[in-house]
Amino acid sequence: MHRRFVNVLAVVATVWSFSSVASESQQYQNPILHGGFPDPSICHDGEQFLLVNSSFEWFPGLPVHSSNDLVNWTLIGNALDRPEQVQSAVNLVDVQSEGGIHAPSIRCHQGRYYIVTTNVYLPPEPGAHAQMVNFVLSADDPAGPWSDPVVIDGAVGIDPDILFGSDGRLWYVGNQAPDNPSYPGEGEIWLQELDPTTFQLKGEKHLLWRGACGGTWAEGPHLYEVDGRYYLLIAEGGTSFEHAVMIAVSDDITGPYRSNPRNPILTSRHLSYDNWVNSTGHGDLIRLPDNRWYMVALGIQNKVNRASNMGRETFLLPVTWEREPHWWLDDPVLWPVVSPDTGRVEPSYRAPYGATPDTPKHWVADFSLSDLGPEWLHRRASKPAYSVDVDREQLVLSLNQSWLRQRAPSGFIGLRQQTQNFVAETTLEFEGDVGAAGLALVQKDDHWVRIGVVNEGSGTWVKVQYQPGIKEGRPAPAAITLGQVSIPLDKKVSLRLESSAAGYEFFVKQQDWEPVATLPADALLSRGYTGAVVGPFGHGESASASSGVARFSDFRIEWSR
Repeated sequence: MHRRFVNVLAVVATVWSFSSVASESQQYQNPILHGGFPDPSICHDGEQFLLVNSSFEWFPGLPVHSSNDLVNWTLIGNALDRPEQVQSAVNLVDVQSEGGIHAPSIRCHQGRYYIVTTNVYLPPEPGAHAQMVNFVLSADDPAGPWSDPVVIDGAVGIDPDILFGSDGRLWYVGNQAPDNPSYPGEGEIWLQELDPTTFQLKGEKHLLWRGACGGTWAEGPHLYEVDGRYYLLIAEGGTSFEHAVMIAVSDDITGPYRSNPRNPILTSRHLSYDNWVNSTGHGDLIRLPDNRWYMVALGIQNKVNRASNMGRETFLLPVTWEREPHWWLDDPVLWPVVSPDTGRVEPSYRAPYGATPDTPKHWVADFSLSDLGPEWLHRRASKPAYSVDVDREQLVLSLNQSWLRQRAPSGFIGLRQQTQNFVAETTLEFEGDVGAAGLALVQKDDHWVRIGVVNEGSGTWVKVQYQPGIKEGRPAPAAITLGQVSIPLDKKVSLRLESSAAGYEFFVKQQDWEPVATLPADALLSRGYTGAVVGPFGHGESASASSGVARFSDFRIEWSR
């Protein structure tokens, strides 16, 4: 007990010292990662902070960011960036929408980096059950290259974490449905030792906890050693308005675990649906080198109708630790308190290191390099037929592929939408056979809007086409043409997409910018799982092969809040 009392004094002294100078520091704005970056996990390697997020069916997957101040983040690579990593047991080639890579954890230990995560794959056969494959990646450099996946045999469930214990053992913690569940979606957290060489489970499996509210979607576990005890942090309540972060504690890593009587320690379930951010949860704790603490968590901004086209984003919150003030306890527990002044996610806080946060800015694609940057995404691991013409500084998209289809590659490549308000522009020309090409904003295979040049028997048109999302149990509706303008095909065409809370506006430039169509702001709202991706597309109007290409001589985005 004396040792724990001394430890907490050190933590309190650190927090007091920080608060005495924090009033002069800069503010940072939430979210700290803009766009579809859900399920954040964080670690510190002694020099830099590292953060990884879910990527689902998008590829490359498992984006890894680096920061020196917890506020300004740089995408340094993707842990899954080679198609051969995801073609067998970990299948992202024909993965279904909202399948793929779920809830990774990133950890560093003795100079090496580890990511453990789940791939959720639903076979296309009718009546098939989802296959959940848990695997480990490792690297000497967080920027990569990362190893091929090592599948953990017998690891059921999703959202795993690993803990390198102070006893030298490596532990795996995951979730599963309990035997004879009381209701669909009930979950429990389990633990088992992991061989540090083979990354295979060994020893006895231990059932730890069913959460603080009956195990409703108990998932996303993280395990920590603090103050001589083991803390189990989980997500619970589902990833919508009832999402929450719960925590339990044990003197032994294998349990039993005692729930914090003040759970949840982070949620928006008690706030108005119209709060500026909702569905907050799925947290991961980080101890700074000076013993301050923070949490990264996901949330959905209330941009339009209590939702956001960016989906779930990454937020940063300060954390303090307080010991239970109950005099009758022999050994009161130290518990984390998230966002201690208000208990909820705030739009801004004092920056941990006084850093001035970067603001959204003008972004221009660099087509003078043969490789596109790590921020570029495409649907699934089948690479679209694109190249970069360095001499002419153009992105070249082949027109011998199809438009978006379930479980299939497509002629689309883009970047995560970062803000509700933005302007995207590109200029394109055709070479050889003409198909369709332009700008698209894509949520899913069945939910998108695009402005493009389309060649038809009646002529060449700039069309704005919208695909409403498929309603469960209903057939897919046909894409709707919202507007069109006839154009000649013997010159370059410039296209523009403007997005705001008022809606979407689409323009074509022949001599001056000319409006083509509009779309209400809520027509492309995310269902909350992932965010939209904006970028160039090019494909043939039929399934037959084409020798034509679309050449994009620029692609630029102006992000603004």
